[in-house]
Amino acid sequence: MAKESILKVGSNEMELVDFRIFKKEENGVYEGIYGVNVAKVREIIKIPNLTELPGVPDYIEGIFDLRGIVIPVVNLAKWMNIKEPDDGSIKPRIIITEFSDILIGFVVHEAKRIRRISWKDIEPASFVAGMGSLDKSQITGVTRIENDEVLLILDLESVVQSLGIYQPKIDVEDDQIQKIDGTALILDDSMTARKLVSDALRKMGMRVVEAKDGMEGLERLNELYANYHEDLTDVVKIIISDVEMPQMDGFHFAANVKEDPRFKNIPIVFNSSISDHFSEIRGKEAGGEAYLTKFDAGIFYKEVSKVIKAHVKTAQ
Repeated sequence: MAKESILKVGSNEMELVDFRIFKKEENGVYEGIYGVNVAKVREIIKIPNLTELPGVPDYIEGIFDLRGIVIPVVNLAKWMNIKEPDDGSIKPRIIITEFSDILIGFVVHEAKRIRRISWKDIEPASFVAGMGSLDKSQITGVTRIENDEVLLILDLESVVQSLGIYQPKIDVEDDQIQKIDGTALILDDSMTARKLVSDALRKMGMRVVEAKDGMEGLERLNELYANYHEDLTDVVKIIISDVEMPQMDGFHFAANVKEDPRFKNIPIVFNSSISDHFSEIRGKEAGGEAYLTKFDAGIFYKEVSKVIKAHVKTAQ
């Protein structure tokens, strides 16, 4: 999908594809408002001819060939256990997404528009009640739009993981893990992702400090500085940060870190499911030393060791 307007690094904004899922109810049709990060969207197309697959859940509509790539298609309404209207009013489209280097299509009832939203206006899903069939873990965040309506940002990776299409690669022999002494700061709004990264870093012998978004990450750095003062960069060897986080995203967090003389020499590695080249460029512009797409333990250990070693050599 063409990035016609470039988001400035550190702007703490994201662009969303606003799409709708309609639910048939006794007293009419309810319009659900959802969003997915533009950085994860390749393109939006009309529904092509699909090849059905035997023995799969009913929410998998089938597969189709897109310029030589076979793409599975998931019907979001069926996955969410929503009864669809049958009056011919919907205009279904397929949103083709790419994350963690996987392409997958999602059937939605209407693709509405692209919205630019500040991360500070996005709240964690834990603040919202009554999301019906959706689990809070399937929502990245929520934000208010016009008419005081609520838009839910879907965590489409949870769908992919539930299908078994993508699973984190976590098995690495202990003798292949280089031991490093020091502390690492981890930022991720997903408890599951934080545990994955913290377990990996602890296997390397590191101590771990965790934060759930960029604002909390800056608070943790200030707390660490209060303890270690000028020795902070000798203690905190690396920061591992997600990109998509409510309140303050990873790029805005990194820009803040690099502008602060107390923290600017701590290397930052981004660890995100957003696997488009544009986001990698933004990561480097924000001051990241590396950009990893979640999660391959072998690559993770290699990159983290390399970044820390390079930083130690530079500091000597």
